[in-house]
Amino acid sequence: MNDITIRPTMKFIRIGAIAAAVVFLALEILAYIKAPDKRWLLALPPLIMLWPLARWMRRGMAKATITGDRLRYETGLAAKSTRTIQLHKVQDVRVDQRMSQRIFSVGDVSIETAGESSRLTLHNVDNPQALAEEILDRAHQSSPAGPGTTP
Repeated sequence: MNDITIRPTMKFIRIGAIAAAVVFLALEILAYIKAPDKRWLLALPPLIMLWPLARWMRRGMAKATITGDRLRYETGLAAKSTRTIQLHKVQDVRVDQRMSQRIFSVGDVSIETAGESSRLTLHNVDNPQALAEEILDRAHQSSPAGPGTTP
């Protein structure tokens, strides 16, 4: 089976960047037209671009990889935290979608496992239902009893 790499979607970041660019341009025009003597106001609109930049950086700090019989979830930029889940311990996979997420085919996938830290949630992933099905299929295939047998 092929490895699957899962990252949060770029859809909301792109929308945010477009919205920030529109606001940026509007503020630049307003500052130029309404306050030509106060050029220092032109320094404020670039701060709006920090919002999509921060979201883009947070996206790069979270990654899940399904390899063989394991799911590995990594977070962090300079300092990393890694959580590895054996797929045969997956008990339930749940998909939650807010209305805005449903419009863009994005959702949160929660994975329930046996053990002390039993829930892992992958936020804002593309095609969450298909991902949930894939995780459950791989969990069933990697079960200790093997596929098609009852424990």
